[in-house]
Amino acid sequence: MRLREAFARIGIPEPWGTVAIRPVRVYGDPVLRRKSAPVTAAPESVRELVTDMFDTMYHEPGIGLAAPQIGVSMRVVVVAAVPDDDDGKNVGRPFAMLNPVLVSRSDDTTRFEEGCLSVPDINETVERPRAIRFRYTSLDGDALERDAAGLLARVVQHELDHLDGVLFVDRLSLVKRQLLRKRLARLGAAPRG
Repeated sequence: MRLREAFARIGIPEPWGTVAIRPVRVYGDPVLRRKSAPVTAAPESVRELVTDMFDTMYHEPGIGLAAPQIGVSMRVVVVAAVPDDDDGKNVGRPFAMLNPVLVSRSDDTTRFEEGCLSVPDINETVERPRAIRFRYTSLDGDALERDAAGLLARVVQHELDHLDGVLFVDRLSLVKRQLLRKRLARLGAAPRG
């Protein structure tokens, strides 16, 4: 019942209907390189999209998903329950973000291995700011601002990159990208489902 509980926590009412798993777009798909458009409609109008995103993220399985990863060029992100502190002890709840932006980031950085549903079977160490402050609109239309460190800070930065057409492999050194060139080319040439 993990999925049902996640939906209940973010306010998606029952009956929440059938599970809608959308295909995840893979490296080479042009939608992954576009800057996403802001959500301008009422937040409740994207509730079905958010539900589909949670379904897809948990099915894959992932810990974050941005709308472009399922072919929708909108500034919408969902995040699973992950630790939001450096110690990994304070696990938050799953949540959805509309029009998220980074407000600030720490000067100190941390290196951690990342992967991506849109870049399957490739995991590499990426350096990112250790802590961030971010702002977004909730599905209820509330403007929220949060601080995060640890895994949550990393997931939010990774997903916000997707909204700007940036993939985690773009943050690797030129040498590392050259070493991955053939594997990435194969992903870009693979048929999409």
